[in-house]
Order: sequence, then C-alpha cells, then structure tokens
Amino acid sequence: MADNKRIKKHGGMIMKTIPYGRQCIDENDIKEVIKVLRSDCITQGPRIKEFENALCNYTGARYAVAVSSGTAALHIACLAAGIGKNDEVITSPITFAASANCVLYCGGKPVFADIQMDTVNIDPQEIERKITKRTKAIIPVHFAGHPCDLKEIRDIAKKHNLIIVEDAAHALGAEYRGVKIGSCKYSDMVTLSFHPVKHITTGEGGAVLTNRKDIYEKLLMLRNHGITKEKYLYKPDGDWYYEMQNLGFNYRITDFQCALGLSQIKKLEQFINKRKEIADFYNQNLSKILEIKLPVERPYVESSNHLYYIRVKDHGKRRNIFEKMKALGLGVQVHYIPVYWHPYYKQLGYKRGVCPKAEEFYQQVISIPLYPRLSQKEREYIKNVVCRLFKTSIGKRC
Repeated sequence: MADNKRIKKHGGMIMKTIPYGRQCIDENDIKEVIKVLRSDCITQGPRIKEFENALCNYTGARYAVAVSSGTAALHIACLAAGIGKNDEVITSPITFAASANCVLYCGGKPVFADIQMDTVNIDPQEIERKITKRTKAIIPVHFAGHPCDLKEIRDIAKKHNLIIVEDAAHALGAEYRGVKIGSCKYSDMVTLSFHPVKHITTGEGGAVLTNRKDIYEKLLMLRNHGITKEKYLYKPDGDWYYEMQNLGFNYRITDFQCALGLSQIKKLEQFINKRKEIADFYNQNLSKILEIKLPVERPYVESSNHLYYIRVKDHGKRRNIFEKMKALGLGVQVHYIPVYWHPYYKQLGYKRGVCPKAEEFYQQVISIPLYPRLSQKEREYIKNVVCRLFKTSIGKRC
C-alpha cells in the first residue's frame, strides 16, 4: 500500500506497476484465434503460409519461414548458414543471450565486437578487427529498433566471404536508407521475434526471412525434424512417403498463433507510429536532464523504437535510481548484461574487458516503459518520476 500511496501522491491514479513493454491484443485478434481453434487445423494449417506471405509483403523479402520462437529462428539460421565446429561468428555483446547461444548450439564460437556509443549497435570497425581465418558469419543486432550500419557490414562480409544474419528481434518496422529491415537487401537472412513485448506477437514465435531459395529450402526442413515431402533422394514408396534428410528440430509454429500474427501485422504501422509518438514525448520532456543521455536516431534510419532507454552518466547512481523507479511503479529493466559476463560464458573462457564500451553502457542503462497502449496519463507520470529523481540537475525546467 505504501507504494500505491506514493504513486497516488505524485502521479494521479496510477495504482500498479507500468511494465517496460507489453502486448496489445484486441477483440479482432481474439476472434481470429477462435476461428482457427474451431477449425480442423490448429497446428499445421493454412494460416502459417498466409502469415509468412504477409511478412514477405511487409518487409519485401522473397521467403519467410515462421517458427516457434526468435531463438529457434536464430538457431536454424545458423544451421542453414553452415555454422559448425570451431567456426567463429561475430556478434554484439549488448543483446539477449540467444544472439550468441545460437552459435554455440551449432558447435561454433561467438566472438564479441564492441559497440558504437551513440547507437549501441555493433561497430563495423570492431567487426573488421575481430575477423580471423575461422570467421564464417556476422550476426548484427539492431538494438532497441535502431538499424545497424548494414552497408558497411555488408562490405566487410563481401570482402571476407562471410554470411550475414541480421537479428531483427527489435526492429520489425524499422527502415535503413529507405528500405524496410527484413528485406534482406544487405544480408543473407533476417530473424524476427514475436514475443509479447515485441512489435507484433504470436504469443511465442519467430521467423527467418531470406531472398535465397537454397537457404529457404534448408530452413523449411530444419524447422520440421529435417523432413521433406518434396525433393526426395530416394524413389517414393507411395503418396505417404517422406524423407528425413537432415537432423532438424520441432520448431514448428501453430496455425492459431499465425492467425494472431496475421491480425497483428495489419496494425503494425499503427503500433510503430504510437511507439514513435511516445519516444518523441520522452525526447522532448527529458532532454533537459543533465545527468542522463537519451537515445539517438541517425538521419538515414527510422527506428522502430522497441525500447526507450536512458543512460545515467554517474555509474554509481544507476542502481539507486533503478530501485526508486521500481518503488514508484515503473517496471524498468536493464538491456542488457554483456553476454560474455554470464557465468556460462565465463566457464567457456570469456573474460571481462573484451568490449569496454559495451561494459560502460551496461553500467549506465535503464529501460523505461514504452508500448503502444501507454496512456497519456501514464506517460506524464513516468516523465514526472524521472524528472523528480534527477531534480538536482534540472531545477524546475522539466
């Protein structure tokens, strides 16, 4: 009750924690799922292909393979890229662990390249510096929805004959130099996530996009136990015939999940516009706080604003500020602990100090709430909390 009283005192009628992100489900979404649940096909049915086509239409990619999660998408993308034992794959340390774990699943070695301090994305110069004879691929992560420097990364990949798999879990709806993220213009594959905090949701789910037919055919088999019912190596015994040609996985998504995805993607632009509106509100109202830094957006990109984060310049104050925000009802989060700091990676021989800029960013960052249904009253409350906690530097200006 103490927290609620404080929230009432400072913010009007906010009575519960405002999460940093959440899904936006309406009655149309629910109706579309119910239709499938009342049909004959609730697992492998027509909505899957319809959803994949919708993803292609939106992004401009030729092929899409929907799977059970964003992690599954990364895993089969690495398998389709031919990542194997002792192959090195360069990625960012400021990401969810799955961006690197997918390399380990294939027997490869993640190599972490440091970030740019303005965008928090992987630095192309650092990528170049980390390339060895064993490097096989690059997994750039579009942090918080701001696209990486894809042209520069593509040029490096071409020079060294490397595969590029974009981790676009944060970036559906973003644009780079006038092109939608997901188009695969600058890469071999793009992976997406449809977790509830992402731009659209299927509950859990993900997808791999590609413009290469050979990769597309591999992905289709890898999500379904390595089984095909189309191109056979042996003569079929009859209409029932199928072949397992690779060691694949059960990474299939369901028809009712894709029904939800189809309904959600119709509202994607609306969701993106709302996110931008809220990010603009924060930019305008928090920019005078001298003790923090706000996100940047380079002029040749359109961010999809998956996250809104502030950086507390004084590292020593971050934890205290974080805890006060939580006590005042903000469901804040830290994105992310550098991947190689985790105990499992330490056991593999990774040490701190590899990416000093990433480590500095981690010690500063706090993600504050951002999702399409964040009300004006909630935005004002969040702004007031942030301003109050940094009152020493802003006086009465915020």
